[in-house]
Amino acid sequence: MLDLQSKLPDLGVTIFSTMSALAQQLGALNLSQGFPDFPAPPDLIEALGRASTSGFNQYAPGDGLPLLRALVADLYLQRDQLSLDPAQEITITPGATIAIFCAIQAVVRAGEEVIIFDPSYDSYAPTVQVLGAKPIHLALQHPDFSVNWNQVKDAINDRTRMIIVNTPHNPTGSVWSKADWQQLIELIRERNIVVLSDEVYEHLVFDDVQHYSALSFPELRERSFVIGSFGKTFHVTGWKTGFCVATPALMKLFRQVYQFASFCGVTPVQVALTEYLQQHPEHIPQLSAFYQAKRDLFNSSIQNSRFQWRPSQGTYFQNLDYSEIRPDLEDVAMCQYLAHQHGIVAIPVSVFYKQPPKDLRLLRFCFAKKEQTLLQAGEILSKV
Repeated sequence: MLDLQSKLPDLGVTIFSTMSALAQQLGALNLSQGFPDFPAPPDLIEALGRASTSGFNQYAPGDGLPLLRALVADLYLQRDQLSLDPAQEITITPGATIAIFCAIQAVVRAGEEVIIFDPSYDSYAPTVQVLGAKPIHLALQHPDFSVNWNQVKDAINDRTRMIIVNTPHNPTGSVWSKADWQQLIELIRERNIVVLSDEVYEHLVFDDVQHYSALSFPELRERSFVIGSFGKTFHVTGWKTGFCVATPALMKLFRQVYQFASFCGVTPVQVALTEYLQQHPEHIPQLSAFYQAKRDLFNSSIQNSRFQWRPSQGTYFQNLDYSEIRPDLEDVAMCQYLAHQHGIVAIPVSVFYKQPPKDLRLLRFCFAKKEQTLLQAGEILSKV
């Protein structure tokens, strides 16, 4: 008789699956999960078809197509004046989440601790837990979701092996400043602590806010894994293609784990991305303006509503505070109310916390949508 115990006994179906299923069941407008409802660039889709019909259907090199890695290095050179070795410092992965998983697996051991800033992406803590390590959840300070650096200082000890940073931040849209990074540097300078910087929304920053990568700081260069996403950048989240950047020493540890988690990324997808990056260098520089227009359209469409908000600094998410509408409802119940009574679906921000603040009344809406979808959402929300 088998007697097996779950390593993650407290986890069930994610809220994202639940809310998307609810949207489908009710025929509600779905602004919950973070994916576009508009098509990917036609040239990119055509490039994928050509790649497959041209025979690029077998295993890719385990670390990714060399030319695609070189193009990623070029992006860092252009934006951050950072010189990377594509062969030793960049690995293409089937999605960013598996890169996050492998980076944590590579350096964290059972009994060690990993600091996570809540609200946080839902894959961080479980990945730490399955190792037998301990996630240390520190809540960002509402309403601007800034870091309480005294709290971080108090949390660091000899068991702390990693600090996970997410900038631009999902779900709040906040972006780390240069001062934030300098504070982190001062706290870990003399410590044996690795930084995992989840930067999958790096190209989606607004209002002239600057994105600072962990790689931009020499003091962090030797101790950081940086994670990126082609899916977010090119509107193809279903292609599940991302990458990890780290120094040769860290990348060696990363690849030791990664080679057994996924032998390689998807070959025709990598070929298509390579072709598109070469032929359309204008795509990435235009992304911020593209998504800022969508954010502004969504926010302007609800300006006469009773919701309150701070414009998102980055990502393609906007948080709305409903405390002036139904303060009696916690956010999960508020999402159910909006879905059933008004036909629109969002994500409750509390699910991104280990222990959410009791007075939190925030919902996350995804504005990576067609103009028609955003205007329809604004019309609905203005009547709530």
